[in-house]
Amino acid sequence: MIADGEMGHPPEEIRAVPLRHPGRWVGTAVLLVLGAMLVHDITTNPRFGWGIVGTYFFSTPVVQGVEKTLELTFVAMAIGVILGVLFAVMRLSPNPILSGAAWLYIWFFRGTPVYVQLLFWYVISALQPTISLGIPFGPEFVHMSANSIVTPFVAALLGLGLNEGAYYAEIVRAGILSVDHGQFEAAQSLGMRRAPLMRRIVLPQAMRVIVPPTGNETISMLKTTSLAVVVTYPELLYQTENIAARTYETIPLYIMASFWYLLMTTVLTIGQYYVERYYARGTSYALPLTPIQKLRRNLTTLRRVPFSATSAGGS
Repeated sequence: MIADGEMGHPPEEIRAVPLRHPGRWVGTAVLLVLGAMLVHDITTNPRFGWGIVGTYFFSTPVVQGVEKTLELTFVAMAIGVILGVLFAVMRLSPNPILSGAAWLYIWFFRGTPVYVQLLFWYVISALQPTISLGIPFGPEFVHMSANSIVTPFVAALLGLGLNEGAYYAEIVRAGILSVDHGQFEAAQSLGMRRAPLMRRIVLPQAMRVIVPPTGNETISMLKTTSLAVVVTYPELLYQTENIAARTYETIPLYIMASFWYLLMTTVLTIGQYYVERYYARGTSYALPLTPIQKLRRNLTTLRRVPFSATSAGGS
């Protein structure tokens, strides 16, 4: 049998027919319709009270609540990080007492709701009216009222910080276990003790695994601070509910609080993105472009398209 090429005729050009995806078009059309309906309802429904949202968005009580929310978030997160690193190292310790105590701490604070923990610290004076300092099982030198020490801020800090420490301990433990065991053996063969081994060799390498969930935990902590309303700490939600109780404009004020939470979490998300890029340096995979780099690339591409099209047409 003689092929077409041997008869002097060029082979027929292959026509590439793109696959059709009718399901994608249907799904896109449905989403566009639903989106248009949502936008129409948001813009035309007077019950949203956008004027009230704008009126109270930068009001003094709300701004103070935002400041209290950020303060509680970062202080509680700092306590959680410190406790998490400490109990993660204890959990991996060959000492059974240290590892058992760390396991018990993680088991208790992860197994009980943070809402209940906040309530417990808020009413701690009913269980322990006075807090004393002195020699264990011996004389006591200082006596203080628990109500004067465990203020709403301290109660919120203890409830959120101790709970976060239990979760963060497991994050750090996973990061430590991700480091190759040969690093431990090499450092121990050089006579390095466990504390400097963890501080100088293991933890810096484990940061690549620890940092991404740390950002998620910080964002989660920001939203969890809204539970501090139960201990009457004047954070954002507490101030919002106080205004709503006075004005009876519940829906617009909750929308306003939601916008503040979205704004704060967006800023934290951007910060998390760049911190992850910093600790991802030196890895085998290429770092993705930042949003600014993507914008510059797209602008450069748009500038070059007319020139390329003109050149093609002239040729």
